[in-house]
Amino acid sequence: MCALALALLLWCDMRCVSGAERLFKVHPCVAEALAQRQPVVALESAIITHGMPYPRNLSTAKEVEAVVRTEGATPATVAVLEGVVHVGLSEDQLDFLARCKTALKVSRRDLPYVISKGLPGGTTVSGTMIAAHRAGIPVFVTGGIGGVHRDGENSLDVSADLSELGRTPIAVVSAGVKSILDIGRTLEFLETQGVCVATYGSTKHFPAFFSRESGFKAPYNVLNAEEAADLIVGMHSLGLQSGLLLAVPIPEKFATVGQQIEGAIQAAVAEARQKGIRGRDVTPFVLQRVSELTKGQSLQANIALVHNNAKVGSGIARALSERMHKPERRSRGGSQIHEEKEQGSHSRPVVIGGVNVDFIAKGTTKELSYGQTNPGSVCQSFGGVGRNIADCLSRLGHKPLFISAVGTDSHSDAVLNYCKHMDTRAVRRLQGQRTATYCAVITEGGELNLGLGDMAIHSQINEQHVSQYEEQLSSASLVVLDGNIPVSTIDYVCSLAKKHSIPVWYEPTDADKACKPFLSESWKTLTYISPNLAELCTMNQTLLLPTPKVLSSSLEDVLGSAAALSRPLLEHVRCVIVTLGALGVLVCGEHDAGTVTLQPQKHSRKGRLCAMYYPALVVRSEDTVNVSGAGDSLAGGLMAGVLQGRDTDTCVHMGLLAARLSLFSPHPIAPCLTADAIRPDRAHLQPWAKPTCIWMES
Repeated sequence: MCALALALLLWCDMRCVSGAERLFKVHPCVAEALAQRQPVVALESAIITHGMPYPRNLSTAKEVEAVVRTEGATPATVAVLEGVVHVGLSEDQLDFLARCKTALKVSRRDLPYVISKGLPGGTTVSGTMIAAHRAGIPVFVTGGIGGVHRDGENSLDVSADLSELGRTPIAVVSAGVKSILDIGRTLEFLETQGVCVATYGSTKHFPAFFSRESGFKAPYNVLNAEEAADLIVGMHSLGLQSGLLLAVPIPEKFATVGQQIEGAIQAAVAEARQKGIRGRDVTPFVLQRVSELTKGQSLQANIALVHNNAKVGSGIARALSERMHKPERRSRGGSQIHEEKEQGSHSRPVVIGGVNVDFIAKGTTKELSYGQTNPGSVCQSFGGVGRNIADCLSRLGHKPLFISAVGTDSHSDAVLNYCKHMDTRAVRRLQGQRTATYCAVITEGGELNLGLGDMAIHSQINEQHVSQYEEQLSSASLVVLDGNIPVSTIDYVCSLAKKHSIPVWYEPTDADKACKPFLSESWKTLTYISPNLAELCTMNQTLLLPTPKVLSSSLEDVLGSAAALSRPLLEHVRCVIVTLGALGVLVCGEHDAGTVTLQPQKHSRKGRLCAMYYPALVVRSEDTVNVSGAGDSLAGGLMAGVLQGRDTDTCVHMGLLAARLSLFSPHPIAPCLTADAIRPDRAHLQPWAKPTCIWMES
């Protein structure tokens, strides 16, 4: 192939990928849940646009989403809006879809047309499977799938749902197939397509939507959500590109009307044939006529089975999520992979610190007026220095034991639910106490106007509580302390760390609390400290050391002052990491091979001291969403590098990349943060300057 042709093909490929990204949008709540590996359930929208009349279609859609949320999963209703495939809809989008009279019914074949014309559409089973698979959602819940129509051997009227199940690896949870279809031929067609079919429950009797039994049996059955999750894991482990159908019988109390509904179905099908109704128009016509003939009983049964499917599907998605977090084992007869050691109580990091529920109120006017209501936006996020660092390390593969304290209020329920990906078994829940909260009022330009904090519960992260985890502390790979915890707790942990030669990282939370380890001899046990310039001054002042003033805000003066303030602390602390915000970071410690050594060493210092300056990565102010977690992300990325035994340059680069991701997220720790996102060989994604030695001991 000539070079010009190859270049043209590559260009076309890039254009196609870029165009596909623009035509596919995942709702932020769904994207966040997927990033955290939390259970997500895909839902179709053809039932909204073509299955029920307004407003019953809207209320049912909201009810089904509520069932999914109640069962501990995130709903992701799929639809096409203005030619864009949406995975997850807002309430306004659901309302629009329910009222829309022009929405098309969108299967695989219809996607190109609907997108090219910028039209709205409700996705069928086939269309929803395509979108769910692209988004990375493994479980999809619907009422009933399409199939081979009666007399399909002559009309060749076969739903695209069946062929989609044969080529898209999604687990579809449904009440079998619609009873207006030829169920026997449908099961035969699924077998031909290589689709694994199993009933959910104690019997292999295949359900027929409104009836618990169709007269046919499925080849397999699973008893519960755990067995269903194992079946899905097996499908994906084999790399099969076909789907899985899990058939759930309608609840018993609604099955009694099945005979009456079946009679109405037969009459409606005959009427459709007489009127010449064919193809995609058959199902909505029959469902409408059946509802009329049964005086609404079929609609109530339909809603009940969809609710039941949503409950079952959410349980399966939750069990599947738990399977994904289990330690991997080798094949039978082989040895177990030592991931259990990493995730167990030994040789893991331990983080001790605070949890905050943050409320950020941002005005939308240049000035805020006191004594009256100002227009603005209020958002909630979950923070706390200790929580942020534990969150960061968990996302980077070093799941630490997190020791903290919260109340027994709605805030604690919310934050612990958000932190399911973390090891929070050592988070103390105190009756009658309030979870720490922080409220910041900021101007349109991002400047802090007023801050209020209710942090009293941090005093309950005391020595008595922490000492319950002495075994984990005594064998930890790293212990991290944040400045919110009491002085007595810091002293206790430092004495234990000294006894067992455990490295300790102290992360001050503000200038006032930076002094805590320096009120006693505890500071001499610290391996790492990561203050900003103000906190570094406080540490020196607490030790009654000369504290040189920063002469100006120039980079040269800031670095000179930071190095001078760090020097006396390096008599005992192995490494001082001074965070300088938008300027970058200064790393001070023992010189080794042209840089500062970050790896903890048990022998006494032998090399010369030096300070290395690393500039921050370039971030445009207009791209910055939230600055509250950048410092904690920097520290967490650095810690992950140290725990992996990386060289200093790589550790700092990992920290800077983690901080950069945090700036782009409304959350202190970006949900999209992964070890892959900050891996060392991603340097080409963000050019960064090499470090500069600004001081070395003679």
